[in-house]
Amino acid sequence: MTPLPTPQQLRYLVALADLGHFGRAAISCAVTQSTLSAGIIALERQLGAAILERGTAKRPVFTPLGLDLVRRARVALAALSAFAEAAEAAREPLSGPLRLGVIPTIGPFLLPRLMPLLRRAFPRLQLWLREDLTERLGEDLAGGRLDLLLLALPAAIPDAETLRIAEDPFLAALPPGHRLASEKAVPLSALGGERLLLLEDGHCLRDHALSACGLPGAGGGDSFAATSLHTLAQMVAGGLGVTLLPRLAVDGGVVAGTPVVLKPLAEPEGRELGLAWRARSPRAAEFRGMAETIAEAMAG
Repeated sequence: MTPLPTPQQLRYLVALADLGHFGRAAISCAVTQSTLSAGIIALERQLGAAILERGTAKRPVFTPLGLDLVRRARVALAALSAFAEAAEAAREPLSGPLRLGVIPTIGPFLLPRLMPLLRRAFPRLQLWLREDLTERLGEDLAGGRLDLLLLALPAAIPDAETLRIAEDPFLAALPPGHRLASEKAVPLSALGGERLLLLEDGHCLRDHALSACGLPGAGGGDSFAATSLHTLAQMVAGGLGVTLLPRLAVDGGVVAGTPVVLKPLAEPEGRELGLAWRARSPRAAEFRGMAETIAEAMAG
C-alpha cells in the first residue's frame, strides 16, 4: 500500500504552489529551505511519481499530476482543520482562535465598532484578522487559511455557505457646487452623463456601483481608478467626478474633512453584507451566532 503523506508534507506542497518560491514557502512553514525540499522529494518517492519538473527554471514548475495533488492537498488540509475545529467547537463555542477575512471596503469602517462588541459577547475568542480582496480571501478560505469571511454578497466562492446580515445602501457623492447638489434625492438616470469614479478592478464594490448605475462591467472607460474609498472621496472632492459610497463607509468617516456633498438615491440601491464559511464546517452554528453581533455593529 502506498504510504500516506503527512499533513506537514501537504502544507509544504500547498505553500510552494501558493508562493512559487522554495525559500518563501519554507519561511511560511517555519522550516528551513532544505527541510521543505527534502519533504517534497520524500513525498515524490512515497508516491512513485514526479510532482515537480526538474529543469533550469528558477521557480518551481508543477507537473500535471503535481497540480492535481495540490488541489487535493488543499481539500485534505481543510478536512483536517474541520476535524480539529469540531472538537474545539464542542468544548466551548466561539472561543479560541478564529481567522477572519474582511474586504477593504468593510474592515476600516465596521471593525472599530464591531471589535468591542465581540470582546464583550465572546471574551474567550481570539480573533485574527486579514484584509484583502474577495477573490484572494475566497482562496484562503478554501485552503483552510481562514475560517470565516465578512464581505459583500453575492460572492463567487466555491464550496462556501453564506449568510446575509444587513443591507448597506449607497449614497451619491458629488463635488461641491455640482448641478445635482441641490437635489433632495439623486435619480440614478441623472448620473448617466457624469464621470463615474470607481475603485480598481478586483474590488467587488466597483461591480456593485456599475450594476446600480446600469453600466457594463468594464465601466466608465477610464484607465485610472482609486485604490481605496478614502482616495475615491478625495477625487470627488477635487471635482474629478461623482461616485457611489456605501452608508457604512460614510458613517465611518470616509468623507470627513472633505467638501463632498452626499445625497440619497431616488431609487434605493446598495450592497448586501454577509458572512461566508466552508460548506459543512463544524463551526457553522457558531458563525451564525456571530451574525447578530455584527448586525448590531452595523446598526451603529
